[in-house]
Amino acid sequence: MGMDFIFDHIVINVVDIDKMVKFYTEVLQLPGERLEEFTAGQVPFPSVRLSADSIIDLFPKKMWEKTNPEEVCRPNLNHFCFATDEASSKALQARLIEQSVVIEEGPVKRWGAHGTGTSIYFRDPEGNTIEVRYYSDGERALPCFLDS
Repeated sequence: MGMDFIFDHIVINVVDIDKMVKFYTEVLQLPGERLEEFTAGQVPFPSVRLSADSIIDLFPKKMWEKTNPEEVCRPNLNHFCFATDEASSKALQARLIEQSVVIEEGPVKRWGAHGTGTSIYFRDPEGNTIEVRYYSDGERALPCFLDS
């Protein structure tokens, strides 16, 4: 049997911190973590809470911009996925449309950690691809534009 991990956090390197905080807290409606402390200069970065176990850290440019190009984080993340329930997914789709956020693909059936779910794909203000899905019994996956 393999190790059993809990997803703790993901870090996104951010250019426009205000725009990204607004997107994740208002459009995706994720609770902010340490926002006041960040604004007051007491902590180096803000976060948003994905679940009781997981957060997304938003690193401002001063934290990841290096003078040596070899030290800069290389963009190799394809996308990340949040799972929710069907009603929340549909409410999010409505908010995305209301906020003029383009849904690049979906709803479409895709394979994930809990089997086949219904997914949509869109980008945050800095171009990171986000997948949001919900699971229903008896669904079958379709081929993915990501070849998965």
